[in-house]
Amino acid sequence: MNLFLIMIITLLSTHLPDSARDAESDRGYLADFILHEKVEEMKGLRMGPFVRLDDGSILTVDTTHCFISSDEGATWDSYPIFDEPEDYEISDERAILRTSDGTIIVAFMNLPERRNWNWQKEISDSPGAILPTYAMRSLDQGKSWQDIQKLHNEHCGAIRDMIETRNGNIVFTSMMMRHNPGHHTVFTYMSRNQGFTWERSNIIDLGGIGHHSGVTESTLIQKEDLSLWMLMRTNWGTFWETTSVDEGITWKDIKPTNIDASSAPGMIKRLESGRIVLVWNRRFPEGKDWHPLKGGDNQWSEVANSNHREELSIMFSEDDGKSWSQPIVFAKHTTRISYPYVFEATPGELWITTMQGGLRVKLMEEDFLKF
Repeated sequence: MNLFLIMIITLLSTHLPDSARDAESDRGYLADFILHEKVEEMKGLRMGPFVRLDDGSILTVDTTHCFISSDEGATWDSYPIFDEPEDYEISDERAILRTSDGTIIVAFMNLPERRNWNWQKEISDSPGAILPTYAMRSLDQGKSWQDIQKLHNEHCGAIRDMIETRNGNIVFTSMMMRHNPGHHTVFTYMSRNQGFTWERSNIIDLGGIGHHSGVTESTLIQKEDLSLWMLMRTNWGTFWETTSVDEGITWKDIKPTNIDASSAPGMIKRLESGRIVLVWNRRFPEGKDWHPLKGGDNQWSEVANSNHREELSIMFSEDDGKSWSQPIVFAKHTTRISYPYVFEATPGELWITTMQGGLRVKLMEEDFLKF
């Protein structure tokens, strides 16, 4: 790719209009990646998240359909989800889980109900903005869907992750915009009955001024001591963390981590090996200590921050996040490659897809363990 074309692509990608969500759904319009030699591209793979069904096939959802692959993601059959599809559209920022009893649960923002996004610079806010959070479930391996319910009406920036705890409770991450001035907050929903009903946690509100300010786009795991651990995107150079000891109803001990991070979401997962994997955009490009800053204007955010999204890194922890392996960049692009989903297709085989950049790859856990 010549230098002029790279400059044009970069210019376009960094001047896209801000929207109610943090990203356009580029759905693979960026095709030229630089991949680590141990990373394999997966042509035909849809964007995650994924779950594996009882018969070994793989399921995901998108817009108004459920997609199922019986050949490890090479081809997909689609099935409508909604009886009234004009009333629903599943957002790209979504979470999906197959529980231990076989129930499939999806949490998403419902795009047809998005209203009143009108950011006003003079007040640093978008009063009355709406983008509701929904949940639904399937009891028959995705053939039909039920209990489609709105959980809150306020504007949700993204839904990123969902887990089942060892007690059988379901917890997923969500967001809610606050006003005067506009900024984002994080919380979770918890279900004690396989997604039939939900309870909301306390709301984590650390302030902020701007349409990308505050705490956002969180990811979570359960630790070996049974507490829940959540990492949140911030504009402050690192992920912030919080812990729950009551299955995600109450979040406490909110503080910065020492994990450097761009203003972009990461994804943590507990693997079959027992390790935790983290996939994310580091604060700065590999080998550098600087990146052009964004914000600091009380519009994007009250502080200037790195929005570096040209590289995705991976690292692992064997002690529940106390220490980590050496971060390794496994994919690069000239513009952005971010919003990762991680799926362990078989023990140690990780499929990684991104909402921004359209990355579709697989790698082996053992090839990236450098402690």
